[in-house]
Amino acid sequence: MPMLRQDRLYGTLDALILKALKLGPRHGYAVARWLEAVADGALVIEDGSLYPALYRLERRGWIDADWGMSELGRRARFYRLTRQGRQQLAVETREWSVFAAFVTRVLETA
Repeated sequence: MPMLRQDRLYGTLDALILKALKLGPRHGYAVARWLEAVADGALVIEDGSLYPALYRLERRGWIDADWGMSELGRRARFYRLTRQGRQQLAVETREWSVFAAFVTRVLETA
């Protein structure tokens, strides 16, 4: 699969993180690796984008975080979706579907 341009990720990272956390609590590294795996390697989530997004989502009340131990026995912050976060994920999903349909329609117009 071809690599996605990073500028296309702008504006969608929050929704992607919320989706990753809908499946259960994860530490930041696990969020990034899950997203990259689902994208079959076409997406690389850099720490410089991931952690500011996690902090932003936490400030908005869409995720909570607690300290715990990673699979490797290291101390890590585990993030989980809040009720507000689940609601926001539904909003983001609807808005993305409308936007993607619009862009597709425009690009496929003869």
